[in-house]
Amino acid sequence: MKEKISAKFAEAYARPPESVAQAPGRIEFIGNHTDYNGGCVMGAAIDRFVCCALAKRSDRKLCFANPHDGTKVCVDMDDISPRPRELNWVNYPLGMFKLLLEAGMKADCGFDMLDMSTLPSGSGLSSSAAIELSSAFAMKALYGFELGLKETVRLARRCENEFVGMPCGILDQGVSGFGKKDALVFIDCLTEEFSTCPLPSGTAFRIFNSTKKHALVDGLYAERHRECMEAARILSGDGEFRLLRHFTTANLEAAKDKMTDAQFRRAKHVIEENSRVLEAKAALENGDIARVGRLMTASHNSSRTLFENSCEELDFLVDALSKSDGVYGARLMGGGFGGAAIALVNAGFSDAHAEAVARAYEGRFGKRPSAFSCKTADGAKVL
Repeated sequence: MKEKISAKFAEAYARPPESVAQAPGRIEFIGNHTDYNGGCVMGAAIDRFVCCALAKRSDRKLCFANPHDGTKVCVDMDDISPRPRELNWVNYPLGMFKLLLEAGMKADCGFDMLDMSTLPSGSGLSSSAAIELSSAFAMKALYGFELGLKETVRLARRCENEFVGMPCGILDQGVSGFGKKDALVFIDCLTEEFSTCPLPSGTAFRIFNSTKKHALVDGLYAERHRECMEAARILSGDGEFRLLRHFTTANLEAAKDKMTDAQFRRAKHVIEENSRVLEAKAALENGDIARVGRLMTASHNSSRTLFENSCEELDFLVDALSKSDGVYGARLMGGGFGGAAIALVNAGFSDAHAEAVARAYEGRFGKRPSAFSCKTADGAKVL
């Protein structure tokens, strides 16, 4: 990928890049919308990447080349602010540059940048976190700035929250940064501690992109975030505010009369989902892969009925996959409201099975889902 992006960079800027870095997309294995509620989540970095190439300029401009049409957007590095919606793709690296400067990086000149991706956008594989981390690693290398991995991951989350305007937790950036080949990443989002769990041999992931695109910044994700915070505020009572991670289903039932139906159902999903993550971790450590699969499917059913961040297309995919041979479990992943479904499979799930699911989906919705298998990968790095 380094050679390909270097050639593209030379086409755009008539010179080679000085630093190149990549960061992987991620699958959310289990733990849907638990991260910003202080809970736990498991994910894996996958072998689909965003790659960023940079070179210093002689002035104080930050220039970003669109890899699709060759257009460029240039920003004065002394006047950094979020770009409008139609230029939102610039905000991820632009926000990272601003936060790296605030963290102490010294930059006496601007840069030219180009990125490339093998990640399908809008499919719930977190291309946004991948561009944040790949651009951050390339910027650190370009300007000779040293910053630890955990600190860089935290800056990337701040970029998404504060600069882009997405109230996400640390899952996406954490997995893209801390990913390991042949392992799952377990994150305690309250303490921001990261550890890995070996992935059982003989298993693989199948991703089915529903082709329904989501626009999270504009609505439903932020609404779910708000509902969770409202429920946590009610559960906290007159005491110090605590996130949903701190409460039990018994606490929730006791406060049911104080909540709207939506607040209650969102909180119930989060509290029970956090328990499922811990159960899945224990089941993986015990080699009980069938139990893990059942927990994945239970997670989707909760997303469907309680959190209501699924959709007809994702429900169809999960139901079809759950009936297929060789599938341990299936669920939506990412923010939901479209995007992708994931299945944990063994060798019994063949390309023919995947084709049957895709044909059934096309017959129902008139569009063919993109489907692929993926392997785990290492996290963000300079190439």
